[in-house]
Order: sequence, then C-alpha cells, then structure tokens
Amino acid sequence: MNPRLEIERLTLGYGDRDVVHGLDLVIPPGEVTAIVGPNACGKSTLLRSMTRLLPPRTGRVLLDGKAVHSMPAKQLARRLGLLPQSPIAPEGITVGDLVGRGRHPHQRTLARWSLADDRAVTSALKATDTLELVDRAVDELSGGQRQRVWIAMALAQQSEILLLDEPTTFLDVSHQVEVLDLLTELNRSKGTTIVMVLHDLNLAARYADHLIALREGRLYASGRPSEILEPGLVEHVFGMPSRVIPDPVSGKPLMIPIGRFHVTEG
Repeated sequence: MNPRLEIERLTLGYGDRDVVHGLDLVIPPGEVTAIVGPNACGKSTLLRSMTRLLPPRTGRVLLDGKAVHSMPAKQLARRLGLLPQSPIAPEGITVGDLVGRGRHPHQRTLARWSLADDRAVTSALKATDTLELVDRAVDELSGGQRQRVWIAMALAQQSEILLLDEPTTFLDVSHQVEVLDLLTELNRSKGTTIVMVLHDLNLAARYADHLIALREGRLYASGRPSEILEPGLVEHVFGMPSRVIPDPVSGKPLMIPIGRFHVTEG
C-alpha cells in the first residue's frame, strides 16, 4: 500500500512571524502533487516541516497516522526523502560520494557498502544522465549538472515519498522536461509518491495529478489541474489576469498570462 501523508491544522513560522496558517491537507498517495503559489507563500516552509526539519507551532504532519516529528530520523528517511532548494555539498566531494550519501538511511552502523547500495547509486546516476560525472568534484560542475546530481542523490535514497523543492532550478528547458519525465516515470513504475514545489504553473499543470495552490500561507485550492486551474485562481493567487486553454500537447489546462502588451484586438 502507498503511504499516506496528512497535514492537520498546521501552523509554521520563523521568529515572531507565522508563514503557514492552520493548514489541512491530504497528499494523494501514489500520485504526483505540485505545490504552486507566489514567492514567500509558504511552499518551501511546508516541505521542510513534512520532513521534520521545521517543528510545527500548532498541528502535526502524519505519515500513516504517526506524527513525523516523533519518528526516529533514520526510520523516517527510509520512507520520505527531501531535495531542498539550493542544497550545499561538502567542499571537494565527488559526485559518486554525494549520490552515495543517499544510501545512508538503509545502512546499519559499521555495515559495509553493499551490492544493493551500488546498484541503487548506479541506477540513480544513469537515470539523471550523470554517470560520466561520477569522479568529478561537485563544486566543479555547472548549475544544471549539479542539480541533476542532487536529484540522483534523492533517487538513490529509494524512499516511498519524494519531496522536491524546485527540482528544475538551474536547468534549461530540455533538462526541465527530462527531470519531470523522470519523476513521472518513477511514480508510474514504482508507485513513488512525488510532492514538488514548482514555479512554472504550466509545467505543474502538465505533470501533476494533483495541484495545491497556496496564498499567503493558506490553502486557496486543491484538486486536479482540470478542476481548479482557471483564470480566477491565477488572478487571486498570483495577482495576474490570464486565459486558460487546453494544452494542445497534454490536454491539461494551459495558462496564458495577459500583460499590458501583445494583446490582440477582439
């Protein structure tokens, strides 16, 4: 059975400022969910709390009915993995060593590196097209290469739920599509529950089975892209007029922003 991730009355913040306010959510198990919303609306903060990096002020995050903030760290990491925004690699570490760190939750104290570990790392490197970089230092790579290596580390963890904060950052358009295709394949072939923060609303609508739209730290809408992505949502969440038409490639909703220029007559 796919794991069930739930959020109950969750309030999160930093210092004296609340960022997320009384949030209630159920992440559809075995599906791809995209969290969208303007900058500073609480998207990254929400992901951090799901992996217990940020304790809740009120409420809780539940994994199969158990509060994640009370679960042993290694046990949680075997079931739930996180790729944060702008992660930092140790100085001089190689690609192979960094991706290998994704296997840490599966290793016992003083246990040797196993054949299963080796296979998981190789598979993750191949899937992200980074196998030829295995002996390179991470700090020598381009931004796009580095991002694919971090994704490889997350894949090597082989968790049931994978949380990704802006996984397409630093990637050109072709690699953005490759990464999102890869995550879709992971979901469809292994049933991995994918939750990702995306800034590109159209990529989110195309690749997600389920959209969560946040506005000022509160839930504005949640549901299938075809059910909730409409001009009113774009106006209220992003403050931008738009038109929404069927995507000629995927059939999903496609948002066309309306600016002050380039508007045809009639």
